[in-house]
Amino acid sequence: MYKDRVYRSPAGLVGGVMLLGIFGWLGGDAVVSGEGRTPWLALAAMLCAVPVVVAFSLRPAVFANDDRLRVRNPFRVIELPWASVASLRSGFSNEVIDEAGTKYQLWAIPVSLRARKKAARRQAREARGDSSGRTSLVDQPMRSEGDQIMADLRDLCEARAKATGSQGEPSVRWAWEIMGPAVAGAVLLAVLIALG
Repeated sequence: MYKDRVYRSPAGLVGGVMLLGIFGWLGGDAVVSGEGRTPWLALAAMLCAVPVVVAFSLRPAVFANDDRLRVRNPFRVIELPWASVASLRSGFSNEVIDEAGTKYQLWAIPVSLRARKKAARRQAREARGDSSGRTSLVDQPMRSEGDQIMADLRDLCEARAKATGSQGEPSVRWAWEIMGPAVAGAVLLAVLIALG
């Protein structure tokens, strides 16, 4: 058994860190140099916004090991033993479908139509035997990164679905650690605005 393979969106991580930096800079400035209710409004807005930014950018991840697939989406964590996975499919989003037909999106593995087209063009050049490009086409993958990850997950699912450790039912847990602070910040912000 190997450790979890972790799949995340690099662009999501970079975007999230940048947004958190902007919130910290603007919110910190409002708290330090603001007057009247401004520091409290800034704190409430940050309490509401920061968990949402974390949920949609830093939090999403897909973990795969010999026994199960764990999907950490913005507000839920889904654990699927390999035996409970009916299919993994890619369209305009990457999804896993369990035996009951329930569909879960894989937020951490984005679909890039541009990367798919680029891989298709590369594959067409390879099929034609056109090597006029400057880079070697033999060494490059013929799939986009997201499609390659999905193919790897499909292979792992097929190989491990009948294993003893891969049996069980899917479980879904809500991410209260994200939703709680966001809701508390929204309520506090609404109260401060209402008190005017």
